Amino acid sequence: MSSQKMMLEGWVIGSKLVLLGYVIWESYFHQNQTGAWAVLVYLIYICLVFAQLVLKDWRAICAIALGTAAYLTASFWLLQIPLLLLLLPLSLIELGESFKPRGLSLLLLIAEAWLVPARELPLYAATAAISWLGYLMIREGGEKLIRQNSRNEELSANLQRLTRALSENREYARQSEYTIKLEERNRLSQRIHDEIGHSMAGALIQMEASKRLLTVNPEKAAELLGNAIQISKEGLEQIRLTLKDTKPRSEELGINRLRLFVDELAAKHSLSASLTYEGNLDVITPLQWKVIQDNAKEAVTNTIKYAQADRVQLHVQVLHRLVKAQISDNGIGAIQIVKGLGITGMEERAASLGGTLIVDGSDGFRVITLLPLEGSREFTHGTRS
Repeated sequence: MSSQKMMLEGWVIGSKLVLLGYVIWESYFHQNQTGAWAVLVYLIYICLVFAQLVLKDWRAICAIALGTAAYLTASFWLLQIPLLLLLLPLSLIELGESFKPRGLSLLLLIAEAWLVPARELPLYAATAAISWLGYLMIREGGEKLIRQNSRNEELSANLQRLTRALSENREYARQSEYTIKLEERNRLSQRIHDEIGHSMAGALIQMEASKRLLTVNPEKAAELLGNAIQISKEGLEQIRLTLKDTKPRSEELGINRLRLFVDELAAKHSLSASLTYEGNLDVITPLQWKVIQDNAKEAVTNTIKYAQADRVQLHVQVLHRLVKAQISDNGIGAIQIVKGLGITGMEERAASLGGTLIVDGSDGFRVITLLPLEGSREFTHGTRS
């Protein structure tokens, strides 16, 4: 049984029992209609109400609703108990709502009004209107609940699907990373074997031959040994070139780490993050890249906690004598900046390389790290705000 149907049945039965209690109270204390026939009418009505809880077939329920309406109408005319009209609208509404046209219950209420005496018509009309409006409210609430539950189930299914897709993507990324590493190792191994292995094998053969000829033919031995030394030098040079070609440049590591940091920031937080840079990044040392990255992380952490910003921009610029790294946001900023542990840490990192830190909160929040290039150490250490 659907939740909407259960709500409607519960409301209808509860309303019937409440109205019956009111009818019995009024009949006993105010209208003095407490005869045996009245008691029998009430008992039969209670039996009809609870019979609907037992029967599940809609045809049987329709028959009971129709029989209850006819029974109440006949009892009203025979016993002349006006209060029985209070019990009639709910049965008619039940009967009408059992069929597809939803307006049928309203038509039944109007049709029944023709059988009600004129003096009792206001009581019947008021009860019918209240019952009809109450039924509509409960029905609409149940339908809204069903739609909400359906929407929640759809969202839950989408969440499970996205979670599964995310898990699969992570596994794919992990496998791809592992495959790339294997391919790189295989490439390096093959390159070392092709370019260096043969040279080292040739040098070893000539050194062995030189050893054997050392006492017999010293001149030939010296020649072979010289060849072996030359081959070894060429092999070492090949190793150096291979490592140089394989090892990424420091600026590639630095800017790529910053780019990765910006991508993770945009993915994990409700922030629009961007990274720009200009100038010759080759002159930035690994230590300077580390200071820039650490200060960027600290500044962005402060932005997330306090700035109420939705956009963060990182800009790295290589000037004539210094490196400028700026982190700015569009948050609320601050007129007075209190130097806490975060700003102090950024200042100390910059000072360790002869640089300085500028903090500005007049238009959003902005942190500028200035680091001197090699051979230029003319900055005054400290923080300006």
